[in-house]
Amino acid sequence: MSLTNEIQKRRTFAIIAHPDAGKTTLTEKLLLFGGAIQTAGAVKSNKIDTATKSDWMEIEKQRGISVATSVMGFEYKGIKINLLDTPGHQDFAEDTYRTLTAVDSVIMVIDCVKGVEIQTEKLMEVCRMRNTPVICFINKLDREGRDPYELIEEVEQKLGIQCHPLSWPIGMGKTFKGVYNLFDHKLNLFTPSQRKLSDVRQSFEDVNDPELEKLIGPSYAKQLREDVDLIEGVYPEFDVNEYLEGKIAPVFFGSAVNNFGINEMLDTFIKIAPTPKSRETDIREVMPEEKKFSGFVFKIHANMDPNHRNRIAFLRICSGTFERNKPYNHVRGPKPLRFSNVTQFMAQEKEIIDEAFPGDIVGLYDTGNLKIGDTLTEGEDMVFTGIPSFSPEIFREVVNKDAMKTKQLEKGLKQLMEEGVAQLFTFDIGSRKVVGTVGQLQFEVIQFRLKNEYNATVEFHPMNLYKACWITSKDKKQLDEFVRSKNRYIARDRNDKLVFMAESKSWLQMVQDNYPDIEFHFTSEY
Repeated sequence: MSLTNEIQKRRTFAIIAHPDAGKTTLTEKLLLFGGAIQTAGAVKSNKIDTATKSDWMEIEKQRGISVATSVMGFEYKGIKINLLDTPGHQDFAEDTYRTLTAVDSVIMVIDCVKGVEIQTEKLMEVCRMRNTPVICFINKLDREGRDPYELIEEVEQKLGIQCHPLSWPIGMGKTFKGVYNLFDHKLNLFTPSQRKLSDVRQSFEDVNDPELEKLIGPSYAKQLREDVDLIEGVYPEFDVNEYLEGKIAPVFFGSAVNNFGINEMLDTFIKIAPTPKSRETDIREVMPEEKKFSGFVFKIHANMDPNHRNRIAFLRICSGTFERNKPYNHVRGPKPLRFSNVTQFMAQEKEIIDEAFPGDIVGLYDTGNLKIGDTLTEGEDMVFTGIPSFSPEIFREVVNKDAMKTKQLEKGLKQLMEEGVAQLFTFDIGSRKVVGTVGQLQFEVIQFRLKNEYNATVEFHPMNLYKACWITSKDKKQLDEFVRSKNRYIARDRNDKLVFMAESKSWLQMVQDNYPDIEFHFTSEY
C-alpha cells in the first residue's frame, strides 16, 4: 500500500476524563468491539476476575485508577486505531498533557450523574490550545443521572465548545432502553451485557415505525419522536469540518459498562475523525505525506516487563515510514540510533513490527539514550515543539532507609525521572535530593515503584519550598556571582541545569528585584 493509503487508514486519539467517569471501562469496550480482546476486564469488580487491559501496572490494579498512559492499537472495519488511555487523576496530569501532543483527536468521557468536573475543564483547556477535535461521550446512562439537555448545556457553558448530539438516549437508569443514532438515523436496542458482545440488535430505519411502540412502549416512543424532532429543528446539519477545526463537539450517549451506545460512537468516529495531521517543528511544519521519516518521543516507561528491566520510549511517527534496523538521526544526541526491537502495543503485551506509518505509536527499547521530547529524523536537524513540562508544586526530600541499596535507589530515581513521573533536584551543598511533583499521589507511586521494581526503600520528608526556578543569564559573571551568594538554595536538575529553590513567593520576588540580570524560568522545556 502507498504511504498516502496507510495515512488515510489511521486514527490516533486519546481518551480523557475526570477520575471515575468511566474512561478505562470505555477503553476496554472499544477493544472488545475492535475484536482486540474477547472478554472485557473490569476496573473494580468482585465478579469479574479479568483485570482491564490498560490498567496493567500492579499499583493500578490495587488502586483501581490509571497512573500511566497506556497505548493500544487495533483494527476496526479496515481502519487502524491507535488508542491512548490516559490517567484522569490530576496528580498525573503531566502524563496526560504530554499524551495530548501525540494524538490527532480526543474522546472526552463525562459522567451523566456528576456532569462536567474540574479535571475535565483543565484537560479541555489543553485541547483548546491546539484546536484538537473532541468527541464527547456521556457515560453511565444505566444510572439515574441528569437530564440530557441539561448535560449538553453544561458542557457548552463550562467547556466553551458548541455541542451537536449525534445519538440520543431513550430513558435513563432502570428505564434505559437504548440509543437512537441521529447520524445514521437508526435505533438500536440493546440487552445489557458487561462481558461479551450481544448480537441482539433491533435496527429501525424510521423513528415513526409503528413497531417501535411494541418494543419500548408508547410513552417512550412518543418521547423519542419529540426529542428527535426538537434536536433536528434546533441543530443545523452536522458539519464535519467544524468538528475537525475543534469548533463543535459531537455528543454520544451510552453506558460503557453495559456496551450501550459504544458502537454508534465507534462507527461514527472512524468516518469523521481526523487522519494524522501536520506537526510544527522549530524550523518548519512537517506534513505526514513526506517521504522522509520523522517522529518524537512523548513518553518513557521503565520496567514494563519486571523480568527484563527494560526501558521503552514511546515514539509518535509524524512523517514517512519508520523501518526497523535503519539508523536514524537523534537530533539531540551525538550519534545516529538504530532500533532492532520495535514494538506495537496492546497495553503491556507487545508485538515486534518491521515498519510503521504516520499516526502510529511504536515502542523503542532504549538503554538511556532517549528523553521525553527527543526528535528522531532521517537526516534533518529539527525539533518538534509544544511538549509541555511543569514547574512542580510539592517538594519532598528523599530519605534512603537502606544504605546498602544506595545504588538501586540512584538507578530507580534516574529512570523514574526520565519517565517524567516527577522532577529531581540535587542541592549543590550537602547533595540532598529533592523530588518535586504536581500532585501528592505521585510520591506514593514513586515509593511503591522504587520498592517493587528496584528494591529500594525511601521516605519522603516535607520541605518548605515554594518554587523551583531555572536560572540563566547573558552575563556569565553575574550568574556566577548569584550562584555563589545563594549557594544554599542552588540545586541542579537531572540535566545538570541550574535551579534556584525559592522558599516563599515574597522572597522570590525580592530576589528577582535584586538581581535584574538573572532570568528566572518556571518551566524547564524538555
